[in-house]
Amino acid sequence: MSSTTAGVTAPKKVSRLTRSSKILKVIINAIQDRKGENIISLDLRKIPEAVSDFFIVCEASSTVQVKAIADWVEVQVKKELGEIPYRHEGHAAAQWILVDYVNVVVHVFLSETRKFYRLEEMWGDGDAEMEEYTEEIPVKKKAATRKKK
Repeated sequence: MSSTTAGVTAPKKVSRLTRSSKILKVIINAIQDRKGENIISLDLRKIPEAVSDFFIVCEASSTVQVKAIADWVEVQVKKELGEIPYRHEGHAAAQWILVDYVNVVVHVFLSETRKFYRLEEMWGDGDAEMEEYTEEIPVKKKAATRKKK
């Protein structure tokens, strides 16, 4: 709850994400569901000029798959957490789609495009910590509620 002093509302305290944050798990599982490859997360929290706490980067072998992964990430994050992205870009060309959840930015690349831009190397120069994902991450789901008849 925000407090007010003389008509001014104090901003809410923003909590930072951690590697165990549910949004990261949901995103990574969604990418794996659509067969995204070479999935990594870059922890950017120690880099003062970073635009986000985490980047999730993956690749796909076709533009159709790039779109499918990005779309499925949005569907799953909305379904599991009720969040929609702040913005998304790149759907038209589908060589690099960015899905921005402010504290987490998802980058879905066509394989050749990822090699060209080398995003991991660009951010890896700082204190970014990289983690690679090869197995599905378990996500706790809400118990389904039954409607009374």
